[in-house]
Amino acid sequence: MSTEIKVPTLPESIADALVVTWRKAPGDAVKRDEVLVEIETDKVVLEVPAEKDGVMGQIIEGEGTTVTAHQVIGMIEEGSGAAAAAASTAPAASAPTAGGGSGENVDVKVPTLPESIADALVVKWHKAEGDAVARDEIIVDIETDKVVLEVPAATAGVLASIVEAEGTTVAAHQVIGVIAEGASATASQAVANADSAVSSASSAEAGGQTSPSVRKALAEHGLTADQVVGSGKNGRISKEDVEKAAASGVGGKVAAAGAVGIAAGAAAGVAAASASGGSAASSSGAMEALPMGDRTERRVPMTRLRKRIAERLLEASQTTAMLTTFNEVNMQGFIDFRSQYKDMFEKTHGVKLGFMSIFIKAATEALKRYPDINASIDGDDIVYHGFCDVGVAVSSERGLVVPVLRNTENMSLADMEKGIAEYAAKARDGKLGLDEMTGGTFTVSNGGVFGSMMSTPILNPPQSAILGMHATQPRPIALNGEVVIRPMMYIALSYDHRIVDGKGAVGFLKTIKEIVEEPARVVFDL
Repeated sequence: MSTEIKVPTLPESIADALVVTWRKAPGDAVKRDEVLVEIETDKVVLEVPAEKDGVMGQIIEGEGTTVTAHQVIGMIEEGSGAAAAAASTAPAASAPTAGGGSGENVDVKVPTLPESIADALVVKWHKAEGDAVARDEIIVDIETDKVVLEVPAATAGVLASIVEAEGTTVAAHQVIGVIAEGASATASQAVANADSAVSSASSAEAGGQTSPSVRKALAEHGLTADQVVGSGKNGRISKEDVEKAAASGVGGKVAAAGAVGIAAGAAAGVAAASASGGSAASSSGAMEALPMGDRTERRVPMTRLRKRIAERLLEASQTTAMLTTFNEVNMQGFIDFRSQYKDMFEKTHGVKLGFMSIFIKAATEALKRYPDINASIDGDDIVYHGFCDVGVAVSSERGLVVPVLRNTENMSLADMEKGIAEYAAKARDGKLGLDEMTGGTFTVSNGGVFGSMMSTPILNPPQSAILGMHATQPRPIALNGEVVIRPMMYIALSYDHRIVDGKGAVGFLKTIKEIVEEPARVVFDL
């Protein structure tokens, strides 16, 4: 019995991923929970484990292939030796003979579409009826509002019929063509087509089937894949190859010209990260200044992630009654509290006491008092959550990601700081798991680390609210009838007015203000 190897569930803001490395070859013995393949998204590298003991069978999607959530990329066969896998892959390895073959018809189907996509468009047929096709040769392109999917031939043979022509709207798994297996394709034609497919794959590898981190590095340096010599397997380009090419002077003014777009993307990423449910990975890192006077421009296509962020921004603004209320916090109380206990805190708990934990603690207490803010709308129902799962923005090389602290109502300040530190380390190493970045009933976004003085954070549906922290700056305030200078921070709460009333939103921010200004309230449960 065969077991399918599938792409795991991807984050909501990610449409597809890239097969990076197969750790097993057909015929290799595999054990349950042993990692078989690594798949990379713009946010994280996913390790896909084996669901059972057996033998590695057919590899359906090779390294460098773009795949979607839940797509079948390989098979595990029963047995303990290479024979089982060889038997399973034998039909795939056989080439059609002149005028021969099995004569069976194989349907060409639309692949599985992302969960939020209902249909797609047939954009281009690469083969005409009667043309010979090789196994795995791209025969048709299908476009969704997220990505263009290339549909390969499942078998060698002849394209017998095109059921759905170019420009037709189709649904997932719909039959759009038929391949007559073996039919009139000669062996020489199949070999030629196979060579063409290999050549096309190599070209795609050089021109775009690179990992998200490499595509990001290419964009940052204003390079194309053709300008970089890959040192990896089959000439695969690594991020280090891009850095070497940039250091050698490849790209020149093109890189500088692209810096404006990169800078804009980085700035927008901070605001959009919470709306995308995760990364603002499209544009961060070192940027060169655009030389003025040259009137240079550079047009680059939006990345898939940037398109998705744009969609989420529009979705949040068009499908929610979003409103933002503000308050300001005198940080002197917490700064004094922190100065008094920070050394003892670090010695006892092995982690530093920062600003984020007190705000998460305060937000959690406020969520208990104002359950509407911790609720979400599902159709005509309001879902009240009996737990607080708080998403926290963490900076990483890939951009801004938002892992979730679970059950913060049961966490101490030390637990929160440890959780944030652990997520920060995982983000740096690219080891955040999907389960750590999904869900959440509320989000905290700290734009202050980037110098933001004031913002209106955007909701992350289906959450009903998001808290925005900002930079702490000394400002004059009236205190006890006197004008004094104090370290002040503006805080903002964006909320869905369909479920949260203004009174509750103002009370929520006031609660956070009181707890942060007087941290003893947390100690004495006030």
